[in-house]
Amino acid sequence: MDYFAPHHDPLSSLCLDRWSPKTPPSASHRASKRKCILVLFLAGLFLTGCQSREPSIEFTKVPPVGEGGPEKFDVIAGRVRGARKGQHIVLYAKSGVWWVQPFANQPNTPIGTDSGWSNSTHLGHEYAALLVEPDYQPVAALEKLPPLGSGVVQLANVEGVPGPPEAHKTIQFSGYEWDVRSTASEGRGGVYRYETDNAWTDGDGALHLRVVNKEGKWTCAEVNLRRSLGYGSYRFTVRDVSQLAPALVLSMFTRDDASKPDENHSELDIEVSRWDDPLSKNAQYVVQPYYVATNVARFFAPSGPLTYSFEWMPKKATFRTIREVTGTKQGRLIAEHIFNSGVPPSGDEVVHLDLYLFGNAANPIGKPAEVVFDKFEYLP
Repeated sequence: MDYFAPHHDPLSSLCLDRWSPKTPPSASHRASKRKCILVLFLAGLFLTGCQSREPSIEFTKVPPVGEGGPEKFDVIAGRVRGARKGQHIVLYAKSGVWWVQPFANQPNTPIGTDSGWSNSTHLGHEYAALLVEPDYQPVAALEKLPPLGSGVVQLANVEGVPGPPEAHKTIQFSGYEWDVRSTASEGRGGVYRYETDNAWTDGDGALHLRVVNKEGKWTCAEVNLRRSLGYGSYRFTVRDVSQLAPALVLSMFTRDDASKPDENHSELDIEVSRWDDPLSKNAQYVVQPYYVATNVARFFAPSGPLTYSFEWMPKKATFRTIREVTGTKQGRLIAEHIFNSGVPPSGDEVVHLDLYLFGNAANPIGKPAEVVFDKFEYLP
């Protein structure tokens, strides 16, 4: 009897010889059969390889678990295998819901020539990376991650890693307790790193803030008042800051991170900086948002110790800078500006004192810098 394949396969039929048990195959038949088996084996490998080209995403750097918030950032990174030209990554962090990262107006993370990707992200309990088509439009906040399809090629998610205990330091200054910042933040062109030992008080009670290079990275200083004060008069007495490098920023401001966006976080600012322009005036008063021209009043702060202040009332904010003169109550007026519109309502804001290096500075400062506050006063 003859042996036949159970179904017709053009490729496999090439490798099947009809021969009678009574007539053993010749040597040439056996060689031909081995060649056909090799062809079938290689074809199988090819088909298997084609089927395994589905893209995959892996994480190489996972941020720690943390509560979401506008000022806490970390780095997330990974690698994509099998991505096509033009595709990119969209990142999400889960804190209650899934929030696109790092910002709603900057949702795309490019894939490098080595297939790697990296970006900053706000902290969350879980993180996700989506491989998407070039024209994909991500949603800013999601209850759950999107399914594959409609521009989503592949996705992967991972839980945040346990983080080290957050360094917490408080200091006493001018009769108030202040938190010293240790977490990084992002804004106005860069990521700002903070170190707790960049802020301290000396034996006379003065507050020192410094910017210093540590292990090749510039680190900043910030202290935040531990309680909200509300409407009233805020006064900051600062030693000479007229010679700060153009890229440095000294900021004295109020901010409520939990307030509604249309209230601009109850933020009022006094900022001493040239914003990396050596020819610019070196100080300004701001009612946020700063990109509205009428919300900013720039002026020149001369050398020597000065007292910066603002009086905050409903729908009105009066900013002043004076040089205190011995024997007088008012001192010599350096600058003054009154805002009668756009002034935010008071909420749960707290005072921040911040010294940092402007993120996109073309002229780095080159050496450490320090600012000294002699006094902070508040009058309701």
